[in-house]
Amino acid sequence: MVDEQKQELQDEEIGTEQQEAATPAGDDPAARIAELEEQLAAAQDQALRAVADAQNSRRRAEQEIAKAHKFALERFSMDLLAVVDSLERGLELSSNEDPAIQPMREGMELTLKLFTDTLARHQVVAVNPEGEPFNPELHQAMAMEASDKVEPNTVLKVFQKGYTLNERLLRPAMVVVSKAGSGQTGGTIDEQA
Repeated sequence: MVDEQKQELQDEEIGTEQQEAATPAGDDPAARIAELEEQLAAAQDQALRAVADAQNSRRRAEQEIAKAHKFALERFSMDLLAVVDSLERGLELSSNEDPAIQPMREGMELTLKLFTDTLARHQVVAVNPEGEPFNPELHQAMAMEASDKVEPNTVLKVFQKGYTLNERLLRPAMVVVSKAGSGQTGGTIDEQA
């Protein structure tokens, strides 16, 4: 029993020494609490920043995927526009009066309608600005022509239609733009435009 009491006393002394070593003399428990609270606040701030960064990364990835889906058809659509242009030119140059080519012309019209409907279903929309004000974001001016009949900077003629895909420009419309007339009614094309 005496040995047990001696052992308990030694254990108490060792415990007291360890506590004194853990808390240096003169260290205030309130200061230690304040230091630990600062460390906790810093750790919480880091955790919040990490969560916000992860959410931002996920949102950016989702936006990039949505954009890739939305504009995946861009190159394919550009290739199809040449076919549409060819069909339109063929219809412009063929005579509606000639009975020999009437069936071919009707077939070209139906094919063109099928193409344009298919493109429209995939949000490829034609930009045909004849008579509208010139818009440099959608139109490319190929020439200027003096005209007293319309306001300056109005599209007089469309050489080639433009197209947009999901409201983003695929190809600008190539146009002739009016400029202030010089008393002439017909006007001439200014090749230096």
